[in-house]
Amino acid sequence: MWGGPRSDESRGSSMSDEPRFLSEVTVELVRQSAADSDVLWAARVSTAGEQSLEELTKDPERSKGLINFLMRDRHGSPFEHNSMTFFVSAPILVFREFQRHRVGWSYNEESGRYRELRPIFYVPGADRPLVQQGKPGRYEFHAGSDEQHKLVSEAMESSYRRAYEAYQEMLEAGVAREVARAVLPVGTYSTMYATCNARSLMHFLSLRTKDEQARVPSFPQYEIELVARRMEALWAELMPLTHAAFVANGRTAP
Repeated sequence: MWGGPRSDESRGSSMSDEPRFLSEVTVELVRQSAADSDVLWAARVSTAGEQSLEELTKDPERSKGLINFLMRDRHGSPFEHNSMTFFVSAPILVFREFQRHRVGWSYNEESGRYRELRPIFYVPGADRPLVQQGKPGRYEFHAGSDEQHKLVSEAMESSYRRAYEAYQEMLEAGVAREVARAVLPVGTYSTMYATCNARSLMHFLSLRTKDEQARVPSFPQYEIELVARRMEALWAELMPLTHAAFVANGRTAP
C-alpha cells in the first residue's frame, strides 16, 4: 500500500461525525495478471502461431530486445494482453480527472446514493505548490508561503465542516442521500477500483506524470500525479522489462 500512514485513516470502517483531513492518497494493487512474458507470447503469435505458447515458460529477459522493438516502433497490441486492478482512495477531484481516461479502463466508484459518505477531506500538504504564475497553457506552480498554507488549511477545514454539517442535517431530516450529497465538495475522499492493461496505463502515465525523460512534456495536476506515480511503481514490479522500455523510449505509449 502507498500513501503514508495518514492515508490509512481513509480505510476506517466506523462512521465518525468528526471530519478528518488528509493530504495523501492510497493506491493498492488488489488483483493482477501481468508479466513481461504476456507481451512476448502475444507478439510472437504473428510469426510462430501455436509455437508462441512456448514463451509462457521461457525467461522474458532473453527477449527484452523484442519488447524494446515493439515499444520503439509502437506495435501496441501485445501490451494489452494483461490486467491490473487498483484500489484507489483519493479526493473526488482526482477521480473526475481520472475518468477522462476511458479506452482500456474500467471503473467502479463508491456511491453517495447508496451509502453515507464519510467525513474525510483533502487539505494540501506543505509540499503542495500553491502559487500559479503565467498565462493559461504557459503557467508554472511555485511553493506558497507559510501564511498561504495556513490560509488554505483553515479555509478548507472550515468549509468542509460547514458542508458536512449541512449534509448531516439533511440526512437526519429524512432527505435522500442522493440529494444531500450535493452539498459536499470535490475535496471529499472517495474510493474506486480501476482496472487497466499495460498499454492503457502507459497512456495514462504519459499524461499524468511530469518527467524529464518524457519525449512529450506533460503538466498534470499535483494530486493525480500522486496516484499515477504509485501506480507506476506497482506496475514496474510486475513488468520491469516493459516499464524499462517505456522509460527508454520517452515515456510514450505504443
